[in-house]
Amino acid sequence: MSPCASVAESLVNKKAPAFVRKTLGGKPLSLTGLRGKVLLLNFWATWCAPCQIEMPVFAAWQRQYGAQGLQIVGISMDDGAEPVRSLVTRLKLNYPVAMGDALLGEHYGGVLGLPMTYLIDRNGTVRAQFQGETDVKEIERQLKLLLSQP
Repeated sequence: MSPCASVAESLVNKKAPAFVRKTLGGKPLSLTGLRGKVLLLNFWATWCAPCQIEMPVFAAWQRQYGAQGLQIVGISMDDGAEPVRSLVTRLKLNYPVAMGDALLGEHYGGVLGLPMTYLIDRNGTVRAQFQGETDVKEIERQLKLLLSQP
């Protein structure tokens, strides 16, 4: 095991691992079902302060860029759904949120530091990966580039 094993394995330029989950509202959420859209896939938790700062920004982007093909998807890494429901309601999130687990985290290279955000192009390929507290302007810059591509 390398000394950098605690850092998530990069998925950039690889196909995003497919998954099917139920949203907090009980609807099926399939990553492959969202092909054709630019995805911002955000792993977070209720106890993560930087996550709570980013999520209202992501909700604003969903409103601003949704018509251009953006779909934000939140994956909570919390143990239980109740605090997640409460936070989603409080922050007025307008995008689907599903519960994650260790296995899903492993598929995404080991989600060890939160937040963990992936930008996935319209063909399902990961184009950027952001671990930990990140400048949202940089995420938005790369997001706009992906939205401008057919």
